[in-house]
Amino acid sequence: MVKLIATIFIAACAVSVEAGGLDSLEAFVRTAHSGRADFTQVVTSPARDGQAARTKTSSGTFEFERPNRFRFNYRKPFEQVIVADGQTLWLHDIDLNQVTARKQAQVLGSTPAALIAAAPDLAALKKDFTLESAPERDDLQWVMATPKSADGQLRSVRVGFHGADLAKLEIFDSFGQQSVMTFTHMEVNAAVPVANFQFKPPAGTDVIRQ
Repeated sequence: MVKLIATIFIAACAVSVEAGGLDSLEAFVRTAHSGRADFTQVVTSPARDGQAARTKTSSGTFEFERPNRFRFNYRKPFEQVIVADGQTLWLHDIDLNQVTARKQAQVLGSTPAALIAAAPDLAALKKDFTLESAPERDDLQWVMATPKSADGQLRSVRVGFHGADLAKLEIFDSFGQQSVMTFTHMEVNAAVPVANFQFKPPAGTDVIRQ
């Protein structure tokens, strides 16, 4: 991603910084068996056809239990729920009264969710991502994750850690769109109720299975 070409001293410092990013990711995957946090997500679409770039901000809560269970509750500006129960990935768009269900094993491999919540260990992540440490920025340790499969829409993800805590995700897709998720009030190994990772489509909801 970024090559630091300088003196031996500067190169040595860079190696130390880069090791810290991967160390933080490995420690998080190994020790954070569950957790919860608040998040804010800012999605920026690129400028096109003479129109300026557009941004959309949303916020909510995030919970996970490793491996393969997580829940995103989007509360503002629109309510939406994303639940991975270990078998199925559910997306409930409350305004549309619609639920989309996908087989989890087919869609989670090379996704940001695999990086922060689904993978059981670093070896599992390395099957789907090329992982490289990046220089420290904004007082965070960074890891660049690039999907090994070129079939998906995801181009790359940068994961930022503050110490051992997950702090930020920077997600870039093949359409030039950028999504930045900032996590606050992270509680690692919090006791998250099992029911939070279960989902049953509400009566009368239009269910689409893919």
